[in-house]
Amino acid sequence: MDKKGQENSGFEGDRIAKVIARAGICSRRDAERLVAEGRVTVNGKKIDSPALNVTDDDAIIVDGKPLPRAENTRLFVYHKPLGLVTTARDELGRPTVFDNLPKGLPRVISVGRLDLNSEGLLLLTNDGGLARYLELPATGWKRRYRVRVHGTVKATALERLKDGITIDGVKYDRVEAAMEKGKQDASNTWLDVALREGKNREIRKIMEHLDLKVNRLIRMSYGPFTLGDLPIGAAKEVPQKIMRDQIAGYFKDKTTK
Repeated sequence: MDKKGQENSGFEGDRIAKVIARAGICSRRDAERLVAEGRVTVNGKKIDSPALNVTDDDAIIVDGKPLPRAENTRLFVYHKPLGLVTTARDELGRPTVFDNLPKGLPRVISVGRLDLNSEGLLLLTNDGGLARYLELPATGWKRRYRVRVHGTVKATALERLKDGITIDGVKYDRVEAAMEKGKQDASNTWLDVALREGKNREIRKIMEHLDLKVNRLIRMSYGPFTLGDLPIGAAKEVPQKIMRDQIAGYFKDKTTK
């Protein structure tokens, strides 16, 4: 090969993992894993490093199949039900989000995850680069949840979460949490919880630290996108104009790189 597939930071084009992600196959991180596992070839040569720049002229094969051309970026709001894992394949054979999506959606990946026992808003996109962009704490988007907990809720303890908290050596940034009004019973309390990062099982771990057990967790919004009255298991596409207005920074970076 001459210029095609060269490991040259000065060569025009995009890194191979970025190109695979934008084709909607997987996230950029997963694309790097595919490359490391030797499942990607460029112009007939198997590669094992993501430090390659490629262009539209390069022939890219992933798992024996030609890389599809990147489609226009699309974004969907999905109402995830309980009992589904947010992964393409589950080693334990549990039902997944992607096995239960409504018909008619393109190949999509999720923006972050909701665990098996969580429900509510999950953003889906056919653009792996966008998924990564929206997951980054630097994007600054607030994620809001309704959380039902069992136990004695202390308003002072919730207030202290605004200063962040460290649990078992893991630091969690500012969390806004308050009791909802008029939605309590003898043993359970509904909380309104908002945060800007998404560490693994973050809300559950924080509540457990406060001696509270989460028995229901519903994500209501992710940045400017809200669940609204979308039925469980349904998905709706975000109109192109709204998407591009709300995520202008991503599309600006995409066109200048």
